[in-house]
Amino acid sequence: MSRQKDDPKGGHEPYRKTIGAHLQHAARLHRALVARKLTILGLYPGQEQVLKILADGGDMMMGELAAALKVRPPTASKTIGRLAAQGLVERRTAGGADGRLVQVGLTQAGQDKAAAIDDLWFAAEDEMLADMDAKEARRLRKLLRRIEKTLRPHAEDAADEEDEAEEA
Repeated sequence: MSRQKDDPKGGHEPYRKTIGAHLQHAARLHRALVARKLTILGLYPGQEQVLKILADGGDMMMGELAAALKVRPPTASKTIGRLAAQGLVERRTAGGADGRLVQVGLTQAGQDKAAAIDDLWFAAEDEMLADMDAKEARRLRKLLRRIEKTLRPHAEDAADEEDEAEEA
């Protein structure tokens, strides 16, 4: 039997009752659901984002891809290496005298996987919303968009502070 931590006002674990705690827990469960579905496609979480960005945007320079993913170039390069080993993407030198500029694009197998990812996301969404009617699902989307809009400036400020700290 676990002991519950009391708060000063007499309640038990007050954080568990917050919307933030519920959002975190729901997001964790959703990530686990999507990860399970990705393994069926032979992918790991994060790889689907690369495939979808390339499917939607076409061939990209590695720096552009890293920026679109909001990761550092070495992280993007590592993911591209794994996807290339699976035959889903290909790298090409994109000019420059020294050949250091690398462009990446999907192979036909990568295009097929990218198309399958949409079905995976819709299936995960159907499972997530199975106990809601259409009106409730629309309301939830609307509320989540409002939360995103409210939090976005705060997240951007934090990202700017991180960038300034790295430059210093």
